[in-house]
Amino acid sequence: MIIGPKYKIARRLNAPVFEKTQTPKYALSLTRKGKADKGRPKAKTNYGRQLDEKQKARYTYGINDTQFSKYAKHILASAGVVNKADRLLETLENRLDNIVYRSGLAVTRRFARQMVSHGHITVNGRRVTVPSFQASIGDMVGVRVNSLKSKLFATLDERHKTYTTPSWLSFDLEKRSAKVQGLPKVMAGDLLFDPKAVLEFYSR
Repeated sequence: MIIGPKYKIARRLNAPVFEKTQTPKYALSLTRKGKADKGRPKAKTNYGRQLDEKQKARYTYGINDTQFSKYAKHILASAGVVNKADRLLETLENRLDNIVYRSGLAVTRRFARQMVSHGHITVNGRRVTVPSFQASIGDMVGVRVNSLKSKLFATLDERHKTYTTPSWLSFDLEKRSAKVQGLPKVMAGDLLFDPKAVLEFYSR
């Protein structure tokens, strides 16, 4: 997915939606920008706010506009779904590339996507090369046997000393595998976007 200048996009959305913008350097750039700006910012319309939330969501998960639109429209059209905002989050979090990232196997979602695409990841023992693959409760996500000695995982033991796996995943460091043991949960304070506003955008 071609993104463009990440600092510029993150500043426009006022959210660190890329890994490179989740740094002290980026925070400092925001401070300098704030001092340079003059006058009051122009108030956004509901459409503008909803569009920003949609962009924050898809940049956070690294999903192109067409695929993201399919997720949202499918959820909106689903009958019997009580909380569609939660369903959107579950869909995004259950992507295979996101689980590889959340389990700590990859340091960023971008690298997780590459690991999956290059055939390093398995689901229930079978190699899967589709980053958007939707995992289910009970699925085991692990490293392909032939990839265990890859440099991609050379620092995994050290990184996991300070890494906390989300409660809905369990991770076996020795086996290099994660198990999906529940529905994805994301704390409101950890969200960079408003899923309700995202769905409102696609409901127009």
